Amino acid sequence: MISKSTIDQVYETARLEEVIGDFVQLKKSGSNFKGLSPFSDERTPSFMVSPVKQIWKDFSSGKGGNVVAFLMEHEHFTYPEAIKYLAKKYNIEVEETERTDEQKKEANERESMYLVSEYAQDYFAKMLWESELGKAIGLTYFKERGFTDETITKFGLGYCLDQWDGFTKAALESGYQLTYLEKTGLTIVKEDASNAEGSKKFDRFKGRVMFPIHSMSGRVLGFGGRILTNNKKAAKYLNSPESDIYHKSKVLYGIYFAKQAIAKEDTCYLVEGYTDVIQFYQRGIHNVVSSSGTALTPEQIRLINRLTKNITVLFDGDAAGLRASLRGIDLILEQGMNVKVCAFPEGEDPDSFSKNNELEEVLNYLRSNSKDFIQFKAGLLAEEAADDPIKRADTVRDIVNSIAKIPDAIKREIYVQECAQIMNVSEGVLFSTLAQIGKKNQTDANKRAQPEQKAFDVVKNEVKVEKVDVQYELERKIIEMLLLYGKEQQEFEDLVLKENEEGELILEPESLHIKVYEKIYLDLQEDEIELTNAQFKAVYLKLIEALNEKEDFSVSTFLSDLNQDMVSEISGILMEEEKYVLHNWERKDIYPKEKKTVIAQLVSETILTLRCFLIKKRMLALQKHTENSHEDNKETLEEIMNYLQLNNLLNKKLNRVLS
Repeated sequence: MISKSTIDQVYETARLEEVIGDFVQLKKSGSNFKGLSPFSDERTPSFMVSPVKQIWKDFSSGKGGNVVAFLMEHEHFTYPEAIKYLAKKYNIEVEETERTDEQKKEANERESMYLVSEYAQDYFAKMLWESELGKAIGLTYFKERGFTDETITKFGLGYCLDQWDGFTKAALESGYQLTYLEKTGLTIVKEDASNAEGSKKFDRFKGRVMFPIHSMSGRVLGFGGRILTNNKKAAKYLNSPESDIYHKSKVLYGIYFAKQAIAKEDTCYLVEGYTDVIQFYQRGIHNVVSSSGTALTPEQIRLINRLTKNITVLFDGDAAGLRASLRGIDLILEQGMNVKVCAFPEGEDPDSFSKNNELEEVLNYLRSNSKDFIQFKAGLLAEEAADDPIKRADTVRDIVNSIAKIPDAIKREIYVQECAQIMNVSEGVLFSTLAQIGKKNQTDANKRAQPEQKAFDVVKNEVKVEKVDVQYELERKIIEMLLLYGKEQQEFEDLVLKENEEGELILEPESLHIKVYEKIYLDLQEDEIELTNAQFKAVYLKLIEALNEKEDFSVSTFLSDLNQDMVSEISGILMEEEKYVLHNWERKDIYPKEKKTVIAQLVSETILTLRCFLIKKRMLALQKHTENSHEDNKETLEEIMNYLQLNNLLNKKLNRVLS
């Protein structure tokens, strides 16, 4: 268990914009920051971060919260893991009590797999540096690649001994369960009736140098292993199999080490292999990642898209490799990103080129030889087509197909003009082809979206009516006011209901100088109003208690004591002003005030509006009762008239004319 003092220190020290900035490229927007959602596929930023309030809100997915909530959502951390991650980032010593055996057993499956993977990284590194075979084989290989001790340590490189079950035995002896060794793919288990245990266990990566694959937050997800012998039956590179924590299509090798440099440089270099990444990094170019030998996927591209809109794809001069890279470029274009391509001289790749040249020479080469995708693709395909008119036509069509994938209309037009110039084809023909492709894509999309209709089916046009839960919105506003202004002292004009000499109900004003939370609490208590939304009710009670007991009340500290569902809801309330749009509320009997309105007036009018709504609701219920009842309804009708009179008084106070 992590001590309360450590948790408090973490919340006080951690800066939300810094933590999220490690995962998402944020740009200043007024007093806040905004960026692309890390939880959905979007091209227009709707992810907002408030440094003042220390909360974030993703308007595309509806998620939100504080710094811990972000790590739990994005990295799938448990609460303690998120606290420990922040403590490590800000050099805070974690005070905690020793977990019991029972608590260890309760650790969830994903966490157990992470722990096994982290143990494996430490074990392989230890074998590399301390075992005789590790130093003679693994360390020698890395040194021959030109990697320094510092680089080998930074990337957590290691060696798995050439033994059938050396790692597995060590892990089991250290208390790790075979279940998780098998689920992470580190150990292969095969049934064997002749064995006393009924199975045989093998190390998946025996005799291989090891490359740990990290998540964006630095957790070990899996491994890549390279064999060093000339065994033609064994694959040169072997990756961990898919698991609950490792999905090849959603991971980029080196992203953990590159993320800050990518955001800072506002560009990313995409290479093919592990050693390409490491060699570039060692040379001083840190904004580099690899798809780890797998075909590039939309999920991988979106990882980069959160940090920058600019990608430069690097590869060697191998013709087959160039063709494969072109397919990846189309995927990048679909995400609305800017793509450049740089090919190295024949016989060179990013690894060898950065190893054999100084930093400035490598940078100069990248600057001079990085071509816009259209120039590169046109040049490559035109060279293949030569003087064959049919191949040349196919080449043009291929290029236009790529241009069609670009979501930005202005960029598409510019690329069409450039393609026309390079391929010596009229712009009109290219625009016509582009329009045909667009029309076909739209038709295909419509077919996929619409269910098949049977003959003689009657198609009805449904009119969607937006329904608004008035009470929900008003209760939400009350929570917002408590969070934003709860401790502020205000001069309120309280309304006291009295009878005049004629026996008529009147509202007499009475001055009251109290805090906002006291005003809200007293008014709701007086009218015996309880919030109906279960979550708002729970937050309301906690808020009133905290505001009453803590002189130094802060939203950030308050959020740290709530469960994540509540935190997400509250972050949405606090960030609403960033997405504040009036939805014709007046037509729905809701009259919200802008934030600039005087606080006392905002509080009073919100509570008055809630009272009016509840009175109207009660009147409708009574009217329904009289309509369905055959008894004498004289008392009920008198009650309705009293409510009507009160409702008129309150609406008059709110400056509303009732029809």
